[in-house]
Amino acid sequence: MAVLRSPGRPRYLEVPAVFLSVLSAAGTDPDDTPTTKPPTLEDAQESATNAASWVEQNWSTWLGIGLRIVLIVTIAVVLRVLVRRAITKLIDRMNRTAQAVDGTALGGLLVNVERRRQRSQAIGSVLRSVASFLILGTAGLMVLSAFEINLAPLLASAGVAGVAIGFGARNLVTDFLSGVFMILEDQYGVGDSIDAGVASGEVIEVGLRVTKLRGDNGEIWYVRNGEVKRIGNLSQGWSTAGVDVTVRPDEDLDKVKATLAEVGETMAKDEPWNEKLWGPVEVLGLDSVLLDSMVVRVSAKTMPGQSLGVERELRWRIKQAFDEAGIRIVGGLPLAAQEDAPDPSAAVAAPSAYASATSPQSLAASPIPPPPPAPNLSK
Repeated sequence: MAVLRSPGRPRYLEVPAVFLSVLSAAGTDPDDTPTTKPPTLEDAQESATNAASWVEQNWSTWLGIGLRIVLIVTIAVVLRVLVRRAITKLIDRMNRTAQAVDGTALGGLLVNVERRRQRSQAIGSVLRSVASFLILGTAGLMVLSAFEINLAPLLASAGVAGVAIGFGARNLVTDFLSGVFMILEDQYGVGDSIDAGVASGEVIEVGLRVTKLRGDNGEIWYVRNGEVKRIGNLSQGWSTAGVDVTVRPDEDLDKVKATLAEVGETMAKDEPWNEKLWGPVEVLGLDSVLLDSMVVRVSAKTMPGQSLGVERELRWRIKQAFDEAGIRIVGGLPLAAQEDAPDPSAAVAAPSAYASATSPQSLAASPIPPPPPAPNLSK
């Protein structure tokens, strides 16, 4: 025990025996003034013995801590490699499944290979990042605990920081989570035509925060995933092509129906409409009956996104077939009203009552004549 002298009361400071041995071996007394006594062999031997005893007492603790750290790091690295490899195999299996169904009837109902590939890559990237963060973060905390560091303040600070970041960047977190669920649920993909409420168009890029759409006029819309409340996908499943044909009310309905059925059968056999039509062209019947027209409804199930092209081709073929069959399509004014000659007396004004001098109107409008002179009674 060494005593430190000061103007007040003395303070005591414990000095390890190892350092006392070194000081004594060097010829220095901690309580007295330095001496010039040369170190002896016994002093050096005692110092080495004390150092060896200190190492002998603590080497097992440090060795245990080192082995725990090495074991934690090794397990974390191996587990990370295995998890990432399992995720990669899962993504490859998804891609092989997509390639197997492509080109078949089932493949038409599903999304194409490129879209599934991009979706699987996005899902794999998210899963790999989450797995690496969880594994390495847990390993880092276990390494700190191996050094007997109190993790409670660190975890409390991380929790407070996470809450602050969550409040400050809640829109960013909302966009990210919405993008993850959109990709996992396969709500839409690259190449789909969607209506996202705030914008509509063809999807050109799907991100975890923003989705890019190509509008009808060529503009690019950047839609945040967190702002999308509802999505209408026009490219999944199948579409419906509907055409309304308006004819005169005196047309033969059986003839009209037979002509439309023949147009549908012919179109279903021609290229490339035989692939775009997923069902027969059906004549649904009369949609409305008016005094001067009848509307016949024609419908067909088509490939997703091909309904407009099928409708245009149906109108083209129906017009040609009706012209050959002599069926009139109603539109504009009736033909009889267009061929009637105008009335020549329509531009002639009615005769005026003032044209006759004896009419009451003329007599009332004529000036009053002067009265006759009075007779002379003096003669």
